[in-house]
Formats: sequence, C-alpha cells, structure tokens
Amino acid sequence: MNYKYINIYNNLVNLTRNKDLYINLSSSDTFSDRLTFFLFHFAFFLKVFKKNNDKKKLQEIYDYVFKQIELSIREIGYGDVVINKKMKVYINTFHSILNKIDKWTGLNELDKNKILSNFLFLNNNSSKLTNYFDKYELLLSKNTLNSLIKGVIKLKI
Repeated sequence: MNYKYINIYNNLVNLTRNKDLYINLSSSDTFSDRLTFFLFHFAFFLKVFKKNNDKKKLQEIYDYVFKQIELSIREIGYGDVVINKKMKVYINTFHSILNKIDKWTGLNELDKNKILSNFLFLNNNSSKLTNYFDKYELLLSKNTLNSLIKGVIKLKI
C-alpha cells in the first residue's frame, strides 16, 4: 500500500480524537460517532481543496482514506460480508455529508446545526460544534494541500 497520504489520514484521525467534539452528544461515544466526526472532517477537507487542486490527487486521497477505514473495521474483527455492508453505509453517509456541507459557508447557524443533527445525536446546544467546523474550514483554507500531504502542518483547532 502506498503511504503517500498517511499524514492527511493521521491529521483527520487526530482531529477526530478531540474530546471536546463529544461533549454535545446526547448518547455515549461509539465507533459510529467517531467515524461520523471523521467523515465530517474529511468532507470539509475535500470541500476546501476541490476548488484549486488536481482531481486525480484528491481521488487518490479519497481512495486511500476509505481503504484505511476498511482496514480499521477489519481490525475490529468483522468478517468480509459485514465489512462490505458497513463500507457501503459509510460511503453513502459520507456522500450525504459532502452534499449537505457543500453550501456550508453560506448557511446560517441554525441550518448548520440541522446538518450536524441529521448525522449526530446532539444535545440542544450544538453551536460549539458549528463554530468548531467553521474554524476548521477556515484553517484548511489557509493551508495548502501539498503542505498537508507532506506533513509540514499538523492541524489543531
């Protein structure tokens, strides 16, 4: 396997491990919740970098990230049939997230909260999470794709 995009994947995983993200969840922290946060981070990543970057490179990053997700699910111990079903669900969820956040910048806070609530079981106050993803999008837009690929920048919010 080509590890060319490992820095991007590791940055996304580290962002997903931020305990502050899980404060607004109304349920306990699960693998599914963590993966949903991961998919949100990745969706914002692709949203920001799709404008000014090579589509082939972004497709390679997409393929790499989903291969890593599949490997993570295998490590949990699921069989091939279950993995295929789960990957189908996760990919569909990701594309749904990507579709919803495509217009994120132009939305008001209430609409942004609705998007997050569609995918996560949140308490009433999801403003912190909305602000978090606003800051994340801004942080991504201030960096270049190549600097993230090379691992020059470690994303922290």
